[in-house]
Amino acid sequence: MDAALYTTLNRQSGLMREMGVVANNIANASTTGFRREGVVFSEYVAALDEDPSLSMAHASGRHVDLTQSTIAQTGGSFDLAIQGDGFFLIETPEGERLTRAGSFTPSAEGELVTPDGYRLLDAGGAPVFVPPDAKGVAVAQDGTLSANGQPIAQVGLWQPTDPLALRHQSGTLFDGGEIEPVEGAIILQGMLEDSNVEPVSEIARMIEVQRAYELGQKFLDAEDERVRGVIQALGR
Repeated sequence: MDAALYTTLNRQSGLMREMGVVANNIANASTTGFRREGVVFSEYVAALDEDPSLSMAHASGRHVDLTQSTIAQTGGSFDLAIQGDGFFLIETPEGERLTRAGSFTPSAEGELVTPDGYRLLDAGGAPVFVPPDAKGVAVAQDGTLSANGQPIAQVGLWQPTDPLALRHQSGTLFDGGEIEPVEGAIILQGMLEDSNVEPVSEIARMIEVQRAYELGQKFLDAEDERVRGVIQALGR
């Protein structure tokens, strides 16, 4: 196959991946705690047998934007927002996961859980338990959870030991690999952090990607017509 076709097809594949990421960003523009993503393109050099090596753009990974988003007041006793770095630690069937979405509710057993039923973990990695008869629930900025005027737990904030190890799993959940406690960040009770997606910027990027893809498709169509013409001419 011609080198131009190799590079164009590889480019088209990367653009399709980026289109999917941008579409997912737009779909989650109103999702609490969502973090926008971008596709990371790198150079891929393929060694050919007799011809010169071929350099192509390769969509090799995703970049997670950890920019702080706006914080909205909800008044909910178990709505928590993080100001600064870090994530809440959640227990899921697939293992521990990180999230910035701080909407929690007490389960029937008294444990704080996400809307999906995943348990919130404290600074020691144990589930956060709130007694059924608890009154005057308060969460201090350092994560100390108090009820009836007495401290009962401390919500932990965590971050990956290696920032590049952060991987988006699904929705607002991330796999951080090896994690460590965060210092300096604060927890705000009765508030939730919005998505950090800027819809206008994402829509503009989607248009750019779509136009780039259409240009590549036009080239492929023209090349296909050229090859057909050559074949027909040689077959006469």
